[in-house]
Amino acid sequence: MAEDDKEPIHLKTDDARAGATPHMTRNILAISLVLVVIAYFFIVFVF
Repeated sequence: MAEDDKEPIHLKTDDARAGATPHMTRNILAISLVLVVIAYFFIVFVF
């Protein structure tokens, strides 16, 4: 192994990420939470 291999690699944050990071997670979590609450109300009041 050469001595150069021991040098740390410096990458920008966007270059180091393995995948895309769209800002949809917050929306998906909010919609899922609303759907779960509606489902629980439906179960409680219908049955």
